[in-house]
Order: sequence, then C-alpha cells, then structure tokens
Amino acid sequence: MRYRAGSEIRAVLVGGTHRPYPTDPAAMLPASMARICHSCGKRPAFGQSRSHSMVATKRRFDANLQKVRISESGAPKRVYVCTRCLKAGKVTKA
Repeated sequence: MRYRAGSEIRAVLVGGTHRPYPTDPAAMLPASMARICHSCGKRPAFGQSRSHSMVATKRRFDANLQKVRISESGAPKRVYVCTRCLKAGKVTKA
C-alpha cells in the first residue's frame, strides 16, 4: 500500500476526483513571483548537458519569460509571461 498525500485523502473522503494540479495556471503561482508563465504555466525543464566525452551534468532549461505589465481585473500587475503567449496575444498589456 502506498502512502497517500493529504489532498488525495481529502479527495477520497469527500468522494471527489483527485487533480494533482489546478486547471488555472495562475492558481498555481505562490504569493512571490516564481519563474513561471502567468498565462500558460510554463516552467523550467530539467535535463543534462553532455560533454564531448558524454559526461552528464545536470542543467536547467529556462523558458523564455519576459516581465510585462498586464491588466488583470482592472488593475495593472507586473508578471512573467513567456514569449509564445505574448506573440499569441493571450495577455493584454496595461
């Protein structure tokens, strides 16, 4: 039997379905600004750098995030947005 996290136990007790992540990417963001896209929730990916001798060292692939002022619920707010969302027009600049 595997260990159940608190949210899984609540989902089982209440009878609801367990979702590991909220559907809204903005709901995932903490009070401080993390390096996560405000619109789509894109975050850093992790992998390995390979040298000529194929020695693997851990590295981090950062998303192309830009700090922009957007208007959210009428008030301007400064958030990180990836360039893909900016080009697609998913956010309105303040």
